[in-house]
Amino acid sequence: MSLRHPLRSLLPLALALGAAPLAFAQQAPTTPPAAPQSAPQSASSTAPATPPADTKPADTKPAPKPADTKPAPKPADTGPTDDTDSPPQPVPPARAPAAKAKPGKDGDGVDSKVPIEEIRRYVAVYNAVKQAYVEPVDDAKLMHAAIRGLLLDLDPHSVYLDKVAAEDFDEQSRGNYDGIGVELQRQPDGTLKVISPIDDTPATRAGIKAGDLIIAIDGKPFKVDEGDSSSTLRGAPGSKVVLTIVREGRDKPFDLTVARETIRVTSVKSRLLEPGYAYLRISAFQADTAADFETQLEKLKTQSGGKLRGMVMDLRSNPGGLLTSAVQIADDLLDSGKIVSTRGRIAISDAEFSATPGDRLDGAPLVVLVDAGSASASEVLAGALRDNGRARVVGSRTFGKGSVQTVLPLDNGDSVKLTTARYYTPSGKSIQALGIVPDVVLRAPKAPDADGRPSYTEATLPGHLHGDEEDTPGTNAGEVLEGDGPIASALAELKKPAGAKTPTTVSKAATPGASKR
Repeated sequence: MSLRHPLRSLLPLALALGAAPLAFAQQAPTTPPAAPQSAPQSASSTAPATPPADTKPADTKPAPKPADTKPAPKPADTGPTDDTDSPPQPVPPARAPAAKAKPGKDGDGVDSKVPIEEIRRYVAVYNAVKQAYVEPVDDAKLMHAAIRGLLLDLDPHSVYLDKVAAEDFDEQSRGNYDGIGVELQRQPDGTLKVISPIDDTPATRAGIKAGDLIIAIDGKPFKVDEGDSSSTLRGAPGSKVVLTIVREGRDKPFDLTVARETIRVTSVKSRLLEPGYAYLRISAFQADTAADFETQLEKLKTQSGGKLRGMVMDLRSNPGGLLTSAVQIADDLLDSGKIVSTRGRIAISDAEFSATPGDRLDGAPLVVLVDAGSASASEVLAGALRDNGRARVVGSRTFGKGSVQTVLPLDNGDSVKLTTARYYTPSGKSIQALGIVPDVVLRAPKAPDADGRPSYTEATLPGHLHGDEEDTPGTNAGEVLEGDGPIASALAELKKPAGAKTPTTVSKAATPGASKR
């Protein structure tokens, strides 16, 4: 979970739950840990922290809703995605202790003493590197390395983001950006390999294909050491860019002219499984995910004559995202009850989010499908619905990321993503390094030489925060559940009378659609 906010106030908790492990969270926000991907966000709060002057109240809880309807949520400006026209808040200078604060403590009761001896030791090492290292070292590069090192041993989710990484993080949370609509991988020589053009985007319409190699943009070849060589693909909608492409099967490079436009990544998809029974897939929690969820749900209800008999909500391999979106969706399906609470070292990190009246599914049965790739915000949503008795959770034990990150913008465009709190399900449990244990357990068919389990979970990440129930017997890692077989099992569970649930095992024969999505 992650938040963007100036250092002075740290958290008005318009929270955003960051994706599962950092290794894939920053690069593939829709992929589960170790084999798939994961992330979360929120809505209404019974006791929100008082927002600072530069924070909009709408970012910490949704607008009040009439008893029979719930309005579409507003994008969270203080989450990991600030409005692009709002400059990042600079980090303020260290403030003097409040008049009544104890020596060495600031107004929040946090130790503010600067360790002078440690600073001197750092300066001595810095000077030694500058003077004696075998090759000259740039000051900015050395300072960036020092800042990264400051966060390195805290936990896997606290990290320094340079300007490009911070912008990418924002884009992932927003779910839209201005560009040509293509997934790329930078090659060692600086060229860009096309992994896949995104459907119905300028890249697809221009004829760009997976496997193409972009060797120049607007006639300018790439350099090995120039950093992010793809940044010039972004630009104002309507503007054009010329790509020089090498394609297998063609003798010479050729040029393609592509017009940029605003690319929107859809995080919610839905369909009817059977008359009256809906399937709704959420792949990540972005700024518009809650609004898209409401739109898709209304469409499903219309297709079913105005009322659904039940719904399967698929959160498999959902890495998380904005907490506010996850909480808003929980609010859409709950009439009352707690959704999630957060607790940290300072009082402003503590918040509690609760549901408001109105269930958009009109009380119809609900099954939530999860697996080992479901992390962070998806765990918040599954936990909220299960603890309130609103849904049965089916699948495999989830990833177990139960921490909250705050994104702190720096004055040079870089950001720091810092773990500032833990979150707790309505029953008061922390899922950190444990995850959500399903009511009905599904097993993945095992490959001949594999055990069907991910290579790691939150509990196996080096330096992870210790969980309250991390060492509980029987809490072994979950499995990645692929294909349509688990959907069929979830639908069968959905049709059972309430209280008739029994643990289920999916055999290999029961998963004919176990191909990757």
